Parts: sequence; structure tokens; C-alpha cells
Amino acid sequence: MISPALTIARYTLLEALRNRLLWLLLVMAAGAVAVSGFLNELALTESRELQAALLGAVLRLAAVFLIATFVVTSMAREANDKGLELLMALPIPRAVYLFGKLAGFAALAVLPAALFGALGLFFAPPAQAALWAFSLLCECWIVAAFSVLCMLTLSQVLPALAAAFSFYLLARVIAALQLLGHGAGSVQSASQQALNTGIDGLALLLPHLDQFTRSDWLVYHSGSAAELAAIAAQTAIYVALMTAAALFDLHRKAI
Repeated sequence: MISPALTIARYTLLEALRNRLLWLLLVMAAGAVAVSGFLNELALTESRELQAALLGAVLRLAAVFLIATFVVTSMAREANDKGLELLMALPIPRAVYLFGKLAGFAALAVLPAALFGALGLFFAPPAQAALWAFSLLCECWIVAAFSVLCMLTLSQVLPALAAAFSFYLLARVIAALQLLGHGAGSVQSASQQALNTGIDGLALLLPHLDQFTRSDWLVYHSGSAAELAAIAAQTAIYVALMTAAALFDLHRKAI
């Protein structure tokens, strides 16, 4: 069953390339460099550090936005064109279809990670730029897996995109919300304590994407092997959980 999955992955990647996604990545990279360079000229001090931090943040958001949007719209187009029904009619397990799609989206995520990581070489040593690029790749894998789950569950483009971007934003700020909640003082009302408990519970369920693709790796070159291992572990856990949930939902559907 490996061959059908690889075929599905191959055509998923070809669809992205035929849709000029690579050109869009190049345009976004050029735009991010131009904007960061403009702000570099305006900064009075630490201009290079400001440019690296801004470029890292913009490229990270661009990669996640493009991956989530392509995953959702690709699966929506496939469903509207009855391609999913055709694949489900073939004598292959539904897991093969899902693994093939995920493999194709995972391969697609290598493009922005490699391209944007290469830009990081202008600001950081190769080891730090490689850590930043690998972290971006892991971040895109998590977002892609969740976007697949959203599309299989919600079946509509707008709700799926809204859910994917909300998940990403919440996973990015959940640590800051925890700090704000627990730093409000020792004396807290019952409602505040209940809110903090809810935030803590949510933090246990979400990946801590604030630890991924950090701009300070490009600015201060502070990335370490321990952070790399933590990112890889989180990615493996959450991609596996989302894949299992998507597979359950796919088997539940009457296609």
C-alpha cells in the first residue's frame, strides 16, 4: 500500500507546483526582504537585529498562511470535483489516501522552509539558520495536519480556514496568556481562578508554537540542541494525534 500513497503524495505536490505556489513563495520572500530592508534604513540602532527579527516573523507567518490555505483549498477542490469519491471507490484503504495527502503536504512544506531558511543565512550562522528552517518545517507540518483535520470535519473552506488560523494563533499566544493570568497577583477572584484553570487546561492540549521558529535564533544565535529535540518531539506527538483524529473522521464519513 506504499505505492498508492506515494502516488497520491506526488500528485498533491504537483498540484501545488502547477498552481504557481513556488512563484508565490518567491514573491513573498522578496516582499519580506524589501520591507525589512526599508525598516533597516529607518532604525537608528541595532538595525540589522531589527531586520532579522522582522524578516523571521514575516516569513514564518507567510509560510503558515500559504500552507494552511493550500491544504484547505486543495481538499475542497478535490471534494467539489468528485476526486475524493473516485479515490474512495478504488480498492485502497482510506488510510492510504490520508497518508498520501499528508505526505504530499509535508513535502510541500519543505519548499518554504528551505527557501526562507536560506534567507536566514544572511543573519545567522548555518547551524542557527538550519535550526530555524527545521523548526519552520515542523510548524508547517503541524498546521497542515490540523488543516486536513479541519477540512475533513467541517467540509467548508471558510470555517476550516478560520479554525486553522485560530488554532495557530492560540497555540502561539497560549504561553503569554498563562503568564498574564498567573502574574495578575496572589489574590484573585473565583472567576479569574476559573479562567486561569481553563487556560492551563487548554495549554496542556495545544502545541507551544511560541517555542518554534523563534526570531531570536536569527538575532542572537541562541538556539540549542535541546530546543531542537523538544520541537521534534512536539511535532511527532501532535501530527500523530491529528492524523489519528482525521483518520477516524474519514472512516466515519459516508462517501
